[in-house]
Amino acid sequence: MGTDGDVKTSERFGHIREIIHKQMLEHGIPSVAVALAQGDEILWEEAFGWANSEARLHATPHTPYSLASISKPITTTGLMILVERGLIDLDRPVNDYLGDAKVTARVGDAADATVRRVADHTSGLPLHYHFFYEDEPNHRPPMDETIRRYANLVTSPGQRPQYSNLGYGILDYVIERVSARPYADFMREEVFLPLGMTRSSIGIAPGLAPYAAARYAPDGLPLPFYDFDHPGGSAIYCSAHDLLRFGMFHVKARQADQNRILSDESLDAMHAPSSSWPDGNAYGIGWRIDPDFGGYTLVSHAGGMGGVRTLLLTIPSEKIVTVVLTNGSSASPIVPYTVFADIAASLLPNLEGQADRYRADLEARAKQKPPTFTVTPELLGQWQGTVHTHQRDLPLTLWFTDAGDIHAQLGDDLRMLVNDASCEDGHLTGTFPGDIGTPDASRRAHRLHLDLYHRGDVINGACTAITTRNDGSTPTTRVGNALSHWAEVRRSS
Repeated sequence: MGTDGDVKTSERFGHIREIIHKQMLEHGIPSVAVALAQGDEILWEEAFGWANSEARLHATPHTPYSLASISKPITTTGLMILVERGLIDLDRPVNDYLGDAKVTARVGDAADATVRRVADHTSGLPLHYHFFYEDEPNHRPPMDETIRRYANLVTSPGQRPQYSNLGYGILDYVIERVSARPYADFMREEVFLPLGMTRSSIGIAPGLAPYAAARYAPDGLPLPFYDFDHPGGSAIYCSAHDLLRFGMFHVKARQADQNRILSDESLDAMHAPSSSWPDGNAYGIGWRIDPDFGGYTLVSHAGGMGGVRTLLLTIPSEKIVTVVLTNGSSASPIVPYTVFADIAASLLPNLEGQADRYRADLEARAKQKPPTFTVTPELLGQWQGTVHTHQRDLPLTLWFTDAGDIHAQLGDDLRMLVNDASCEDGHLTGTFPGDIGTPDASRRAHRLHLDLYHRGDVINGACTAITTRNDGSTPTTRVGNALSHWAEVRRSS
């Protein structure tokens, strides 16, 4: 396994190295880069394995990795710079900062979809991810077009959290419009360089291309480079060393060569819970907040997509920052968290037992099944309406049967059974075979996922086209798309 020869090391982390080696073998992880700081001291930086096995490029703490959703707190750091300058108000409608293409409210009021609510995932924007591979003919459309097609509020702003990459695509567009600079330039000039993050960029910067970690599929083959229509949520490349420095700035352990790009008050505002989630955690301005990890508050973000499993986790009260970056899809999402748990226990002895409990809780959540579905009298019968796409409206019919099943028919498709159905507090979910018919979705075979709310005489919400893993036309190792559309039905019998 490759390591960086001049990294700071300590025998106290020997057992964690063993854990990393074991998990790399068990999960087929090409490489892992870790970094750890407490206070203003970097305690450990090390990397294991191949950043690019074809090029025989060893991973180092300075290797740029694709971060996936750790891009979100970095993007909101840029956003908050504009807030401090009085150019953006977090509590104004996000539409105030957009052009001709606006967020559309299918329910509620678009004026309530504030910048803050977009940042904490409570604006009402639905599930969304949209990938474009360099060896395929389709390319990312202009952001105005993405907004026109998919920026539909399917729940009222503030009603509930819904993790939405689209919201962060909108935020990077807001940064671009307000700053009058390309998002990549703004982030380089206002965030990366002032914080000394010289191995960080939006996408792979030309000078960093020979050193960047390749993204590997579960079969061990490299994935072609891919882009998305939500760069603010997913597009940043960054080394473990740079990400550690970013985390240290956020826990107010700023390095001597780092500029104070945000005030302590702005950092506190980013880390403050803004929306509550069903798992008991919260979300701030770009950060996930776990209020109780053995008596400590965790402020973190993880990332996961094709060839990426990453984690940036901080304990602000103790000024602890942990970074775990990997470049393999086969790496279980739990792996970076378990590495963190052992690191935290090594620094804070009272967390020794908490590490095992944390692992058990993560594994239990991964295996958790949705609530069972029961057809209530209020749902029984036939409901008819439409699914709205950017091209046309498609007829949608739902049947809730005495046998306790849900059937669905979209357009001219056959009537199908809705699988994995659940309904809790009027929130109805389930999946069925179907074709949404738009060119975006039809590039890959997909299934349809319902995420609806029963509101008296109407059921409405999102119908999302989610790529199936075995579509027979494209490599099954590639992450596909989740494209959400407004759906509404009313009782017809």
